[in-house]
Amino acid sequence: MPFLVFVCNVNVGVIMQTSSSLIEGRWQLMFTTRPGTASPIQRTFVGVDFFSVFQEVYLQTKDQRVSNIVKFSDAIGELKVEAEASIKDGKRILFRFDKAAFSFKFLPFKVPYPVPFRLLGDEAKGWLDTTYLSQSGNLRISRGNKGTTFVLQKKAEPRQRLLSIISTGTGVKEAIEEFISLNQNIGESELQEGEWQMVWSSQEETDSWLENAANGLMGTQIVKGNEQIKFVVDAFLGLKFSISGTLVKSGSRTYDVTMDDAAIIGGGFGYPLEELGSKFELELLYSDDKIRISRGYNKILFVHIRTDGLKQK
Repeated sequence: MPFLVFVCNVNVGVIMQTSSSLIEGRWQLMFTTRPGTASPIQRTFVGVDFFSVFQEVYLQTKDQRVSNIVKFSDAIGELKVEAEASIKDGKRILFRFDKAAFSFKFLPFKVPYPVPFRLLGDEAKGWLDTTYLSQSGNLRISRGNKGTTFVLQKKAEPRQRLLSIISTGTGVKEAIEEFISLNQNIGESELQEGEWQMVWSSQEETDSWLENAANGLMGTQIVKGNEQIKFVVDAFLGLKFSISGTLVKSGSRTYDVTMDDAAIIGGGFGYPLEELGSKFELELLYSDDKIRISRGYNKILFVHIRTDGLKQK
């Protein structure tokens, strides 16, 4: 395994790893070094030989989190230690552990892990450098602030596999069809409130920047309740484009959308764009608390990921 670490670190992987969607998801620990200076929290994970150890990384939301998980068995349960996280220099993850709990299959509630994180001071904080992330997104090598080296393999869930394929730009429509077919009876049938970043659409952007923005081909979509929707796009020099509209549910998974209140906003002032507007049917193909797939304006397929951290699991 040390030879694998050497080979990977001299080969070209993904640049700016923590900014890539490939780092998102659940990773299984395959190999680690165990320096004697590791903290008590780190020893909980690097010293485990008889259980499966995982790390969950979610950095593309406002509620950035990194979690370490020791899975005892499918029948017994797991220990999950969570940390708030932030990104530094595109490669380093800064973290502070803030909560932990045992989830036992034979108990209907979680058992708190007896570690007073607030009293641990710097022992609850650390950083993690990703020194290698494969182009396929299934292998990662990281080094911690205590000198520990981790080799992890992606435990790809269907959602993460889809995002990985989107990042390559190849075979996305086929991956979406497969994802929806695997999750036909899973997910929400209502548009969930919150901020949603568009990460892919089946329509290429046109030459008209305003048309792209008004039709949701870029930027953020904000849903308030089941009646209001807004597209927001950063423009230039601190200006934003905004267009608001209304939602009327027309079927079990469809909405009639009217977008008719557009403006360029900056410094607390808005310049209305009265000529912009559109009406279309929005069909919700799949939605959970992290990802949404829909068919919207001009029958275009859209994939959005949640960025406001609300209702994150």
